[in-house]
Amino acid sequence: MTMTEATPRAVPLRPAAEVMRLASMGAFHQTRLSFMRILMRRLRDEAWAFDRPVWRVDATGVGHAVYRAKGPERTYSLIAFAHDLPDHLRSDRVIAEAWDATFTLFDGEPTADDVARLAVNVPLQEAGRITAQELTLSRANRSVRLFGHVVDRLADGKQPDAAEIDAVGYLMRTTAVYGSGKFGASDRCAIAARPECAAPFQAEMLSVFLIRAFTVDIAEHLARARNPDAARLAPHLRRRLGVGNSTGLGMAPFLIRHPLLIDHWVRAREEALARVRSVREAKLREKDVFSATLTAARAQADTWNTTHPLYEPRVAGLRGDLERLETHIRAGALNGDDPWDRLYRWTSDTLTAEGRELTVSMMMEPNGHLIDGLTDCMSADEGAYGRLDGTMRIADLRALVERIYGFALATDFDAAPAQARCWYVSAEKLEPRLGERAEEPIEPYEQPLAPARDAVLLHRAMAGRADDELTARFVMAHPEHRAAARRAQIAATFPFAEIRDNTIAAEMLPIDLLRCKLSFFGATKFDPRSDRWVRITMFQGAPYPDEMPSAEADAWSYSS
Repeated sequence: MTMTEATPRAVPLRPAAEVMRLASMGAFHQTRLSFMRILMRRLRDEAWAFDRPVWRVDATGVGHAVYRAKGPERTYSLIAFAHDLPDHLRSDRVIAEAWDATFTLFDGEPTADDVARLAVNVPLQEAGRITAQELTLSRANRSVRLFGHVVDRLADGKQPDAAEIDAVGYLMRTTAVYGSGKFGASDRCAIAARPECAAPFQAEMLSVFLIRAFTVDIAEHLARARNPDAARLAPHLRRRLGVGNSTGLGMAPFLIRHPLLIDHWVRAREEALARVRSVREAKLREKDVFSATLTAARAQADTWNTTHPLYEPRVAGLRGDLERLETHIRAGALNGDDPWDRLYRWTSDTLTAEGRELTVSMMMEPNGHLIDGLTDCMSADEGAYGRLDGTMRIADLRALVERIYGFALATDFDAAPAQARCWYVSAEKLEPRLGERAEEPIEPYEQPLAPARDAVLLHRAMAGRADDELTARFVMAHPEHRAAARRAQIAATFPFAEIRDNTIAAEMLPIDLLRCKLSFFGATKFDPRSDRWVRITMFQGAPYPDEMPSAEADAWSYSS
C-alpha cells in the first residue's frame, strides 16, 4: 500500500499550514507508523530469532557481549562494550568522553578480529573510527538512581521497588545513536534497498532494542557477581524498563535540512488520519480496541512525570483531556455514521493540542489494516529533487513563495524579536547550537536554518523583476537565493516539507522540533530539561528479544 494507490477517502488531509506549525508539531505523539513500531511488527511477522552468543564480562562489569538478530535474509549483531566508569565522569552531555557502555551494530556476524578492531575504536566514539561493516555507533550511561537500586535488590534476592522503576523508567540512557555514514559507518544508501532497512532509522531502532536487553543483562550479571543466588528481574518489572535517551539541539536541524523526508513522514501520518476519518462505521471490535487504548493512554499519562514549567501544565491538561474523551466515548461517540471524523472534529473543538494529537494517534490503533502499509512510503530519495527548476518563470516562483510562506511575509524581520536566534555549529564538538544574535558574536557563523526569513529575502529580491524572467537567470544574478527558491519548489509539490513558522524567532521553542522527530521514532513521556533538550524513554513496555515473535507487537506502545 502506498499514498498513491486508489484508497477510498472522503476526508481531505489537514492543511499543511495547520499541521506544520511548531505548536502542532510539538504536540505529536507516537503512532502505528512510528519507527520503533514498524520494527517490532517486522520482527514478529518475520519470526526473527535472537540469541547472545558471546558474554565476556567480568565481575566488575567490564568486557564485551554480542547480541545476534537473525532475519529471513541477513543477520545483524550488536557488539556491546561494558566499562567501569567512575561516577564523576558520568554525563548526559554530548561532549562527554567516557561512558558506562558503548555499542555498534555490525552487519553480519563479527569475527574475533572484528571484535578486537572495534574494541579499540568503539569506546572512543567520535575519536575512533568504524567501517562500512558497522551500521551504527552509540553509547549509554547508567541511571545513577535506578541502576544501583536494581543491582542491590537483585543481589539480596529481592525484586526492585516498582515505584522506583516507574519513576525513572530505564537502567541506562543513550546520549547518541549515530548512523548513516557518521564516523565511517555504512552510508544509508548501502542498506536502503534491504526490506528490513527500507523504513527510516531501522538500524538505529534495532540497536536500541538490543541495547535494552543488554541493560537488563548487565544489571543481573553484576547482582550474580555479588551473590550467585541473586534474583532475576521479574518479567512484569522488566517490561516496565525502556532505554532512556537525552536529545538536544543536535537533532533539531534535521527537520529543516531534510524537507522531502519530513514531508513523507508527516504526509503518511496525515494520510492515515484522513483514511480513518473516512470510515463510515466503527465495528464493535474497533470500538473495543479504541476504548482499551484510551484506558492504557490514561494510565500512561498518569505516569508521565516532568518538572519542566512548560510541560507540567501540558501534561495536566492532557490528563483532563483524556478524562473528557472517555466520558464522550462512553456516551456513544463512536455510534452512527462517520464516527472517527465526528470524534476528530470534537477533539479539535474541545481538547488541547496534546489531547487532539494523542486522539489522532489512538484513532489509528483499531485501523491498522487501513494504514500500516503507509510505512512503505516514509523514505525518500532526496537527491531526486535536488535540482532547481530553472525554467520556472519569476511570476510563478513569486506566487509559490506567497502561497507557502504567507505567514513569513506577514512577519517584520527587521524587528529584533523576529531574528533573535542564530543557529551555528560549535567548534568543540561540531554539533548544532542556538545562540542569541544580539548577545554573542556568532552571526558570521550562522547556518542556513531560517527558511522563513530566507523566503522573505527571496521575495524582496524578486520585487521588480520581470514576470517572464526565468528562475535560472535570476539565481545566476543572485546565487544567495538559490536554496530558498529550491525549497519553495519542493514545498509546492510536497506541502508538508516546510515548517510554517519562524525558526529563529525569540519565542521559538527548539523542543517542538525535537518532540516532532522523536514522536516519529516512537518515543513517549517527553521530559524537557530546558527548552533545548529533552529526556525520553524508548521501547518501554515492549517485548524483549527472547519474547519474540509470539509477543504483542503494538499494544506495548501505551504501556505505563
